[in-house]
Amino acid sequence: MNPEQPSHPYEPEFSFKKLISDRADDVKYVFQFKKGLALFFVGGALLGALAAWMSAPTYTARLTFVIDDSKSSGGGGGLSALAGQFGFSLDGLGGSSGVLAGDNVQELLKSQRLIKGTLLSPYNANGTESLADHYAAVYKLNKKWLKYSKDGKITRFPIDTAHYSRLQDSLMHEMTSLILAGEFGIAKTDKKLGFFEVNTTMKDERLAQLFCTRMIKQATDFYIRTKTSRLRNNVNRLQHRADSIGNILNHKTYALSSANQTLLDLNPAYTMANANVEVKERDKIVLNAIFSETVKNLEASKTMLAQETPTVQIVDEPELPLKKNRLKYSVSILTGVILAEIAFAFYLIVFRKRSKI
Repeated sequence: MNPEQPSHPYEPEFSFKKLISDRADDVKYVFQFKKGLALFFVGGALLGALAAWMSAPTYTARLTFVIDDSKSSGGGGGLSALAGQFGFSLDGLGGSSGVLAGDNVQELLKSQRLIKGTLLSPYNANGTESLADHYAAVYKLNKKWLKYSKDGKITRFPIDTAHYSRLQDSLMHEMTSLILAGEFGIAKTDKKLGFFEVNTTMKDERLAQLFCTRMIKQATDFYIRTKTSRLRNNVNRLQHRADSIGNILNHKTYALSSANQTLLDLNPAYTMANANVEVKERDKIVLNAIFSETVKNLEASKTMLAQETPTVQIVDEPELPLKKNRLKYSVSILTGVILAEIAFAFYLIVFRKRSKI
């Protein structure tokens, strides 16, 4: 070994000029194969046209709604609006708070619980087929899942079943993941406003419409039920108490009237009857006072419940025919040509470098 020779080969200094020159040489080399470029041009165009022809159309259902929450429009509203103009969100300061406050509604609509509840709603009028059954049929998942079936039958998702098997739960989870992967989305059209836009894109037009509208129905019921659960339980408790006290008060009223009637027919010398009437009258007065306060609290709770109940107003609903999405021939052909030419050029350059080694 020559002692003057370095142990490591010399690495040339990086140069942008040389890099650009090498790429220009590659381009000139590729354009020498004009017949091959023309052949791949035609082949890419044909493949792109074939892909556009074979692609199945999808349909997009669009729904817009707004949430009117009187509590959330309270303190901090002006500050939140001012901060929203600069791209900041102050939903957590004053006014609304909690799990269902502000932008958390978007995460609520993406929950697997609501999607599963929507999929298990009826697709047809007689309720023999659920949205999950029709979704699996449209996307041919029911045939794909035959290998998991023990009896060789198509797995179905009946509506009136309280509990599902492990296989049904697993397949339901797979459908939910597919929907969340790109078929369902929710966005807030403006940070300063309370408008939300929901989009559902599926291969079946009616399926997309039903899923979009029923998803909002599921979310609305859950949202309102959660926001007002505490007050609603208080109203039910007070209503039950008012009904019970009212029934007791009615019995006491009839009992007092009967005691007064009996007192008229008795000898005034008997003082026990007078005492019995006074006790019944005292009980009636006490019950009447308790009943009045209970009814007053009940009406106050009902008023508070009405004030705290948010309103979810549908602005735009999806109507048939829905927006049809299909791969355009121009885009598909152009994409096919570009990919084919790039693949051919890459093959030529790699083959050229290997031949030099």
